[in-house]
This record gives sequence, C-alpha cells and structure tokens, in this order.
Amino acid sequence: MPDPNELTVLDPATEEIVATVPAATAGDVDTAVARAARAQTRWAAVAPADRARLLRRFADVVDAHTEELAQLEVREAGHTVANARWEAGNARDLLLYAAGGAERLTGRQIPVPGGWDVTFQEPLGVVGVIAPWNFPMPIAAWGSFPALAAGNAVLLKPAETTPLTALRLAGLALEAGLPEHLFQVLPGHGDTAGRALVDHPDVAKIVFTGSTRTGREVMERCARLVKPVTLELGGKSPNVVFADADLQAALDPFSFLDNAGQDCCARTRVLVQETVLDEARALLADALAAVVVGDPADERTQMGPLISGRQRERVRSYVPDDAPALRGKAPDGPGFWFPPTVLTGERHDSPAAREEIFGPVAVLLPFTDEQDAIRLANDTPYGLSGSIWTRDLGRALRVSQAVRAGNLSVNSHSSVRYWTPFGGYKQSGLGRELGPDALAAFTQTKNVFLSTEVPAP
Repeated sequence: MPDPNELTVLDPATEEIVATVPAATAGDVDTAVARAARAQTRWAAVAPADRARLLRRFADVVDAHTEELAQLEVREAGHTVANARWEAGNARDLLLYAAGGAERLTGRQIPVPGGWDVTFQEPLGVVGVIAPWNFPMPIAAWGSFPALAAGNAVLLKPAETTPLTALRLAGLALEAGLPEHLFQVLPGHGDTAGRALVDHPDVAKIVFTGSTRTGREVMERCARLVKPVTLELGGKSPNVVFADADLQAALDPFSFLDNAGQDCCARTRVLVQETVLDEARALLADALAAVVVGDPADERTQMGPLISGRQRERVRSYVPDDAPALRGKAPDGPGFWFPPTVLTGERHDSPAAREEIFGPVAVLLPFTDEQDAIRLANDTPYGLSGSIWTRDLGRALRVSQAVRAGNLSVNSHSSVRYWTPFGGYKQSGLGRELGPDALAAFTQTKNVFLSTEVPAP
C-alpha cells in the first residue's frame, strides 16, 4: 500500500527511487487556499504592465534552467531528453505569451439608451490546477500561467508520480520575484489533496487534465458549488490517410509513439484507404523496426519507457501475444518498457480500436471512400484531435468540417501550439486552453451601467 504521507518518485527507465516528497493533506490544502487568497488580493491590484514584467522575468529564469528542468523530466517521467527540452521551452514560451495578454485583457464600452455600459474582466480568485503525469511541465503551465497573468492565484496539484518539475517551477517563480503564496504546488494523492482542492468553497475554478472517468467525478463535485471547470480528458484520435496522400509522412509512427504513446492526442486509429492498405502495412513495419527505444537520457533515443508497471500491464492487456500485429523492439531488464506496436487484425468496434490504451499501440483499419472515412473517424466517444492526409484541398476541407474533434491537422500530425485554442469535443473535455482567449477563461465579466440622464430640476 502507498504511504499516505509521502509520494515516491521512480525513474521509469530503471525503477530506481529518484525522490520522496511529502504528500499534502486536506489541512495543507486549507492553509494553502487561505494564503493564496491573501496573495491574490494583492496581485490583482498590481498594474497589468507590472504583472507582465514579473511574468517575463519568470520566463527568463525558466529559460536559464531549461536543462535542469529537462533532466528532472527525464528522470521522473521517462521522457526522451529531446522531448523534455521542448517541454521546458514550451513552459517558458507560454509564460511570455501569457505575460503579453495581461496588458490586453480589456473590457468593452456598449452604448445603451439613457447612458453607457462598460464591462470589466475581473480575476476569479484562487484557481486549482490538477495536472497529469504524461506531460507534467507543459500541461501544468497551460493551466497555471494564463491564470496568473489574468490576476489569479494558482494552487497546482501535480500527479503523484511526477511532482518534481512542478515543485521546481514554483521555486523559480519565487526566484523571479513573484509574490509568496501566489503560485503554490501541492504534491499529494488525488483522493486527499486533489479532492480537497476540488471541494474547497474558496477555490473559484478547477482545471483538470486526466482520464474521462476522473473528469466526470471532478465535474460532478464542482457542480455542487456551481464551480466552473476546464476539462482536458481522453482521446482516441484518427489518422485518416487517403490514397493520394504522401504515405511516408502520413504514416510517421511518432504520430502515436510520442511519449511512448502516453498522449491524449496520439493518432492511434490509423484509418487507411483500402487501395493502399498493403503499402501502408509495409511502411509501418519498416518504420517500427527502425524506432530506437531505450535510455531516455541518451540523445539517440527516440522512445522511452511507460510511466509505471501498472500502466505497462494496462497496455499489455490490449495486446495478446498471438494478436496479428507489427512490432518493434524494446529493452529487456529493469524499466517499464513496451515495444512499438500496430495491431492489424482488429475490428472497428473492438476494445483496442475504441478505448484509449495510452501506450505505444495503434490499430490499422481500412476504409473505402470519403464518407466511410468520416463515419469511422466519428465512431468514437472522444473528439480531441486527429489528422487528415490528402492532396485534394476540397476533400481536406470537407473532411475537416465533418470530423467531430477540437483540434485537426491537415497533412500534419501537430496538435498543440500555445498561440491557438486547444480542447476537445464530446467526452474529450470541456472548455479551451491556450490561444488568444486563454486569459479570459480565468476571468468573470462585470457589467456596469452609467446613467447620462439629466437630473430633474
């Protein structure tokens, strides 16, 4: 049984203990909320230009520590060092982007009969951010940094297995000069610290990234207090490959192998037009055989381990030893390894084709024509992301409009840019993060009417 008083951080590549961290209790959450509320009152009174200046300084400090943050991510999450450097850079860049938004967060003037109407975008207060283990740094940043820029305080609860980069970011915030208690990290178990954060009456909003099952519970608990939520949940994204596509680019295995497949945007349903299915199978077999799986700290490594033994067993449950599949290689010995895999004998309605596996496993499925591709792409309870590959611009636009997902890419596998909105349809989530409206999601609108009527003599 895990110790309720501490968190043990393991290196997924070696299974060695990296650190132990005290686990926050419900009482710790109460104390943190009270401190955050006081800090937020002072922070909201800081002029937007000065808030922006402090956040830019925070970005400079993060930039000076990107390699340190990346190495922490390698050790606690098993990310390849190249990916971890990108993640630290993404956190830095989002800070800069959010800082600029602090000075552009303005209200409106609305002419009405008998006077003028003005609106103010006011901060919510204390925001709770619950971050996952698959991308600990960037997703923590997505929920936290726009909220800070909009004048809120943030309480960040990282995942139990990956608290180290979050704790370091909080330390760097203090080093940069952000007010004490404005950005606090509360490592802890979900059923204690996480639940206390969600249930606290003085936490004004919750941002949660994780499984759809847990997201439903978060939403239900927030509903009791009429507390707004942003939810970024599961995915089972399609990669729709038409016969006229650049097949080599379209079938890049890292569309579903990035972070060992522990990515809610992973294109794990590879939908290929049946006339090129055999060619696609051959390309995928060669690509999987070439993937370098191993020590994530090695610059040559392309895919690291899964986060835990528990996650490996979950992934393995979808891939019987005798299942028809294309398989790459993975190391033996210590570490939570699983080989890159494409299942080739599944039906469209099989569990592997419909459920989020969250590992380096995709399913290769054929379609006949454009309408069949759209039908299959939408045949899922999820709607987070996806790719459409074709040289026909008209087809690309038609399919993009017809697929029910929040983030689509045409002739690309890229899902996330901090300049653009990110979020899902259906059971993939609620609300949007990132993009030009990110700060507004952490404000509430106050409407003030100013009468211009001349008083009666």
